[in-house]
Amino acid sequence: MENKVITVTSPLLPSLEDFIPYLKDIWNRKWLTNNGYYHKELEKALCEYLKVPYVSLFTNGTLPLMCALQALRITGEVITTPYSFVATTHSLWWNGIKPVFVDINPVTCNIDPDKIEAAITPKTTAIMPVHVYGKPCDTVRIQEIADKYGLKVIYDAAHAFGVEVNGKSILEAGDMSTLSFHATKVYNTIEGGALICKDEKTKRRIDYLKNFGFADETTIVAPGINGKMDEVRSAYGLLNLKQVDAVIESRHRTAVKYREALRGVEGISFMEDMPGVRHNYSYFPIFIDAEKYGMTRDELYFKMKRQNVLGRRYFYPLISEFSAYRGLESAQPENLPVASKVADSVICLPMYHNLNDSDIQAVLDIIICR
Repeated sequence: MENKVITVTSPLLPSLEDFIPYLKDIWNRKWLTNNGYYHKELEKALCEYLKVPYVSLFTNGTLPLMCALQALRITGEVITTPYSFVATTHSLWWNGIKPVFVDINPVTCNIDPDKIEAAITPKTTAIMPVHVYGKPCDTVRIQEIADKYGLKVIYDAAHAFGVEVNGKSILEAGDMSTLSFHATKVYNTIEGGALICKDEKTKRRIDYLKNFGFADETTIVAPGINGKMDEVRSAYGLLNLKQVDAVIESRHRTAVKYREALRGVEGISFMEDMPGVRHNYSYFPIFIDAEKYGMTRDELYFKMKRQNVLGRRYFYPLISEFSAYRGLESAQPENLPVASKVADSVICLPMYHNLNDSDIQAVLDIIICR
């Protein structure tokens, strides 16, 4: 098709034929939300699939971050990365917490552990790293720093569904981890998210917080919010969970094709698989060295767009450059040279489970044929 648009992502959808019986059952039960049957089933299924002890479902991926901060009673300052989606830092702002940005590692694009200690002050209470593009942070180093200074660690693992290191879920790192099940993610519930914790008492507190603080019919234990996932999306999520492994394998094949074709292109670099890591191939970012490639990142981005290939400059601009945060001392560009360089050079290529060979070749032709 001459005018076909190749989008940067495409949602994983369960079979409509399979979904209809679930919907009929929900209609028969007449229990649409508030810890219903499918909600409970999805929490159990996710615990098993993700190899984690406790999962609390939410209606989106931002609310788990906000509730994690509440559950751990985080205040003051939190050290985090400028290279992420704005929800990471917005969750801090909504809790009255000051974000303190530190630079990133140029290879992984994750927060640089070597920069964390210098940013710690008497007001620092936690570290909020992000597993960017699903690539695991240096969780060992980060935990050593947290233990040394008595800090909590909350991982924004929005991109890291199913990611494991040496057979162990990355979601078990730190005190808590959060997931996003947005439609653009490897695994989605249309909108949705989850908070992963380590003990039943904490899970109970989180479940109170996401349901207005109700402990029972007449008892409010905290000023909670409404973050519950409904039955329709829970059932949708159960069906998507059955096909997510095949989807990850399909994404892996696409990543291999991109790497094979781009490995010899001067001025183009990309991420390799990490030893011992089960990746989910949620994104395929490339980084443009304009001098060597002969074209800037934006010139390539708009060239792709003119030819109906929709990449994404993800993450650009940095969170630290948005008006709400750029006045912070830690947000100044001279403090974030690596993050600034990466943000100015990145394009995420189309990556999804049903991207066919001709689509992949169309993307590659634009990049390779300068």
